Amino acid sequence: MANIDTVLIRQLVILVLILFSCINIISKGVQAKEDDHKVTNIGAVIDVTSRIGKEEITAMEITVQSFNNKLNNHGLSLYVQSHGKDPMLAAAAVMVTRNYSVAAEKLIKETNVTVIIGLETWELAAPVAEIGTRAQVPVLSFTAPSITLPLSALRWPFLAQMANNDSEQMTCIAAIIRSYGWKKVIAIYEDETYGGDSGKLAVLIEALQDIGSEIEHTLVLPPISSLSNTKKVMQEELMKLLSLESRVFVVLKASSVMTIHLFEEAKNMGFMGRDSAWIITNKITTYLDSFNTSIISSMAGVLGIKTYYTENSSKYESFYGQFKQVFRKKYEDEDNFEPGIYALKAYDAIQIITEAMEGMINTNISSKQLSEKILSSNFTGLSGEIQFERGMLSQNPTLRIVNVVGKKYKELDFWLPSFGFSRSLVNEETEHDGNTAQGLYGQVTWPDDLNQVRNPKGWAMPTNARPLIIGVPGRTSFEKFVKVKNESNQNEEPEGYCIDLFKMAREVLGYDLPYKFVPHFSTYDDLVRCVHNKTFDAVVGDITILANRAELVEFTQPYAESGLSMIVPAKSEESAWMFMKPFTWEMWMATAAMLIYTMFIVWFLEHRSNPEFEGTRKTQIGTAMWFTCSSLFFAHSKYQKLHAIENIQAYSQYK
Repeated sequence: MANIDTVLIRQLVILVLILFSCINIISKGVQAKEDDHKVTNIGAVIDVTSRIGKEEITAMEITVQSFNNKLNNHGLSLYVQSHGKDPMLAAAAVMVTRNYSVAAEKLIKETNVTVIIGLETWELAAPVAEIGTRAQVPVLSFTAPSITLPLSALRWPFLAQMANNDSEQMTCIAAIIRSYGWKKVIAIYEDETYGGDSGKLAVLIEALQDIGSEIEHTLVLPPISSLSNTKKVMQEELMKLLSLESRVFVVLKASSVMTIHLFEEAKNMGFMGRDSAWIITNKITTYLDSFNTSIISSMAGVLGIKTYYTENSSKYESFYGQFKQVFRKKYEDEDNFEPGIYALKAYDAIQIITEAMEGMINTNISSKQLSEKILSSNFTGLSGEIQFERGMLSQNPTLRIVNVVGKKYKELDFWLPSFGFSRSLVNEETEHDGNTAQGLYGQVTWPDDLNQVRNPKGWAMPTNARPLIIGVPGRTSFEKFVKVKNESNQNEEPEGYCIDLFKMAREVLGYDLPYKFVPHFSTYDDLVRCVHNKTFDAVVGDITILANRAELVEFTQPYAESGLSMIVPAKSEESAWMFMKPFTWEMWMATAAMLIYTMFIVWFLEHRSNPEFEGTRKTQIGTAMWFTCSSLFFAHSKYQKLHAIENIQAYSQYK
């Protein structure tokens, strides 16, 4: 029995040793396999609750899966971190920025990401770029500051901005405003929770100054996350615009929810009338693909700026089919399943990373080398040319003008950098020589009138509640032009030629134009300055057009010449000797001297050989005088002419 137990124990020990050996061999094989297969972690910091965020996630997942299916020894792993949109947290200005920063730090520390992508606004991209620079992790942002920062490449060496500044877009908007002759504009934007307007307003002001227009008023909307009653607040904010003259609205930036409330209330309050014009920037135009038909119908007549990208390439068609299938399956509640510009940027961002990591498949490279490879990318992606210069896309984007019509939008003209409006992507220099004042070629449908042929005036008609304030000079030198009857009673209208002319011109307009005359008892220069500083809407009176005044205001065509004139009766002085009046005594003396000189020369040449000059001295002088005078009025005989020529020749030989 003892021997049998010993044998069993030995067999059991041998079996255990064999089992441990097998386990060790298997674990080493798995470890070797894991060492051969490398995984690169990519962090995405986006808002997963927004339409843009959903498009970005879908595009990234498609690109990552496509890359992983091609290579067996290298893979990509996508980690998405969302800041969320808790209204209570986002109400504070720093919270959203801090959430983005915390999300970025969490991706770097916990998931050991190699690169971070996302960030649709510069206010939130800047702090993440700071963290990426400190941790030496490359950051690809889908946005850029409105104004190019001169030292951004030195401050954030690990940041690559897949966008351009707003100068080209604002230049395009200014060209539209210039082509329709609008002089005043109202700028609208939603204040970020981080604060500020990102420089868009400053760039627009500069672009409008170049064309002679200005911003009459800036309407700053509070952050949508801080509002408890959005409709009421929106009505109160829009009420501020009723007293303003301009009806050209440029919406610089707003969230999708704020955009919906803005246009719904603007339509209800009459700001979408036929004399109004609305222009939206690229970021707001991207919402049109996700808005339902009822929302888009409230935006009918709006002009939008959209970044152009080609849809004819085979690469885009392949991505389009995959995106539409995945997006429809993943987000069934969405009405539109087509990708926008941010989905294309997300796709290109993954491609930038994969091309930059080609050297990491077999050899490891540092984060600095990876950042340098990202910034040296040079290829054509779905969103356009990908080439960086000082951390930003080097090529200005081609823009497309779109027009909301009914429950959809149509595409109009292109805006080509350094050229202007064009019907196609080819410069049409032969058509308008690059003159941006030419305006849009496509037919624009304006608000409130689908059959409107004329362009909107861009300013509101005065009403009885707010008539035109017309200033008139209170004290004038010529009362026939303007005369204020009673200085103490300003309700009594002045009279005079200028006043009558103004009233007749008003009747020709064809519509009612409420006005109110206000006498101004000061100098004419002060009266002109009152128009310049918006105290008066216009001035009617005998005001002389001077250079210093023309720099402040615009004058109508003058209807009376300046200066003094005198009218006197004319006396007729008819006489038979009127022809002698132009001759002075000096002229008579010169004529007589020339006649005597000629007479002497004739006598000297003729008196020796010409028998007609024979006789006494008195006879010779009379003959010479007669010959000289007659030669002035009629020609002599041929013989006399030849004889005179012979005498002249003989005299020449004698001399």
